Amino acid sequence: MSSNRAVAYKSPGVVEVIDTDYPTFELKDGPGVNPANVGRKVPHGAIVKTIATNICGSDQHMVRGRTTAPKDLVLGHEITGEVVEVGPGVEFIKVGDIVSVPFNIACGRCRNCKEGKTGICLNVNPDRPGSAYGYVDMGGWVGGQAQFVLVPYADWNLLKFPDRDQALEKIMDLTMLSDIFPTGFHGAVTAGVKVGSTVYIAGAGPVGLAAATGAMLLGAAAVIVGDMNAERLAQARSFGAETIDLTKGDPGEQIEQILGVPEVDCAVDAVGFEARGHGSDSGHEAPATVLNSLMDITAAGGALGIPGLYVTGDPGGIDEAAKKGSLSISLGTGWAKSLSFTTGQCPVMKYNRGLMMAILHDKVQIAKNVNATAIPLEDAPRGYAEFDAGAAQKFVLNPNGYLDAD
Repeated sequence: MSSNRAVAYKSPGVVEVIDTDYPTFELKDGPGVNPANVGRKVPHGAIVKTIATNICGSDQHMVRGRTTAPKDLVLGHEITGEVVEVGPGVEFIKVGDIVSVPFNIACGRCRNCKEGKTGICLNVNPDRPGSAYGYVDMGGWVGGQAQFVLVPYADWNLLKFPDRDQALEKIMDLTMLSDIFPTGFHGAVTAGVKVGSTVYIAGAGPVGLAAATGAMLLGAAAVIVGDMNAERLAQARSFGAETIDLTKGDPGEQIEQILGVPEVDCAVDAVGFEARGHGSDSGHEAPATVLNSLMDITAAGGALGIPGLYVTGDPGGIDEAAKKGSLSISLGTGWAKSLSFTTGQCPVMKYNRGLMMAILHDKVQIAKNVNATAIPLEDAPRGYAEFDAGAAQKFVLNPNGYLDAD
């Protein structure tokens, strides 16, 4: 086997499906690969034939030209597949296993990994802690919106599904375990959601909908989702969330209409650095809007979960500070209210097995909640365009025909 097809970033607003190299057990030079990683041997790796690989909102930031991603970077960090080769250092993962690939690449050996902080592994990215497939400044590990992908440290990283037939039957749910379901759930957990909580989630994209799903699993009494997209708000209501339309103004007053008070116990930012203003300012980018509004509406002593992406390099930032990730956050509000907040990559391995069990035992239907929609790999440019235009769908790419029989 020597051929491979993959989705590559070409220029702002443009992706293409290209012919690319079939993976080997060595990290080779290419777009975005850190020079210190070139030639790195991966005897502990596995080559995965992709069953499903999803378009993520984080990918959209790159495709819009809002990061320093280089041309021809192969995209994709949400990967589910079948193991077709293993390196000589792999002991437990076997050819034929159906697996979920956490989007965090982690070595399992460093201090952070041993403490469960797999989103900030110290050994996989020479530039900074933390890595991911197909993402700018993340070490250059090749992306998984492809027919085949290399997964390093396979015994550590891969989550094997216990039964092949059951996994394939529920694959549209299980493919969400690579990123958005754990990420949304992490947002709810770090916001302190528990039985009886009232929760506000900013953003009704797939991560926001996953956060709402997670809050419900955790026993929240009321889950309120805010957005400006009517179709995405309707999707949130389809599984029991309350919604507010942010084109009509700041969330506090609308929350009061639902709860009787203008505040919630817990809040989640599922928007990130391309946030827009509320109400009359909804047409203008205002990257600190969500963070500041969440501090306003979260009760004193509460917490904010912030799975929404913030970056240190944004060529399209509204001013010089925003281009470096420096935002005008009302830290004084947070301090006065004794609020806490958690940022950064979700440590997927902390949650993925438990959420897998919830899926396999029919406790949650995450694919339905995020409106998962399978499309061929060759249709990826259309999927990116429709998602960027606000489609209330989670696009799942089908590179090898596994989903055709569903």
